[in-house]
Amino acid sequence: MKSFTIGKNDANQRLDKFITKNCPMLPKALMYKFIRTKKIKINSKRAEISTRLLEGDIVDAYINDEFFIKKAPKYDFLSASDKLDIVYEDENILLADKKQGLLSHPDKNEYTDTLIGRIQHYLYNKGEYKPDEENSFKPALANRIDRNTGGIVIAAKNAEALRILCDKIKDREIDKRYLTVVHGVPAKKEDTLIGYLKKNEEKNKVFLSSKKKEDNLTIKTKYRVLSSKNNLSLLEIELLTGRTHQIRAHLSSIGHPLLGDGKYGKLKEDKKIGFNKQALYSYKLKFTFNTDAGILNYLNGKEFEVKNVWFAAELFPDAYEKIK
Repeated sequence: MKSFTIGKNDANQRLDKFITKNCPMLPKALMYKFIRTKKIKINSKRAEISTRLLEGDIVDAYINDEFFIKKAPKYDFLSASDKLDIVYEDENILLADKKQGLLSHPDKNEYTDTLIGRIQHYLYNKGEYKPDEENSFKPALANRIDRNTGGIVIAAKNAEALRILCDKIKDREIDKRYLTVVHGVPAKKEDTLIGYLKKNEEKNKVFLSSKKKEDNLTIKTKYRVLSSKNNLSLLEIELLTGRTHQIRAHLSSIGHPLLGDGKYGKLKEDKKIGFNKQALYSYKLKFTFNTDAGILNYLNGKEFEVKNVWFAAELFPDAYEKIK
């Protein structure tokens, strides 16, 4: 038998979802039976599968120990660095400036030193993340950017903030802007590109089409040319949709691949002039809520920007100073 006290990060979950997370070895059919036969109760009373948990509730599970999570003797995130470039931080969120080359989340090749691992390590050292006191929540990223893209990533310190941020990103109530340098000079100073994207999982590459098909996704990319010289252009990008490799593939499809892009660009040529990193940075973020944001309402209208975008400062210093 084990009792769980519901904290704020577990509140508002359905009972069955909570039990699934905390008793991963318990088959679903058996879990439903245990709830129905009162072997799993809330506040010593019978509960329904869909009952929403409230902060302070006591969940009693009269089941064998083998079904419960066994705490690991060591937390994986402690193997990650705790060094972060923080753009902004408060009690609910953290905006991190992810450097190029760092993964947002673990993949099959890198499990420990990722952005989310660093954030969890950092918050653990500060005493803000106490995994022994959490039943299921971990500080989490509300958005992510590619390994070779740098810039602002939003992390949530609690479950309520994470739910709100995910909703706001989905509803396009957070404005994210990117800077990039591309080959050539676009014919239009400003434009909204529309295309249709399909991802090849095996190659980890996307392919664009000019026609909508059943198996591709509509993408919209808005760009503005800030400056051009030496057959290169500095662009500000607004993503009107957010798909894998969208900016890189979309600009390449119109003949303006990103400087330093090894997948959709001219990396061999770029290396000869000293650029072996992708010139793409999520440099600015603004909270533009037009609906209630609960505990995050105080962020509405606030704008945040990274201190230095290396390729913009190096190649287009005058134009970059004007937008900083």
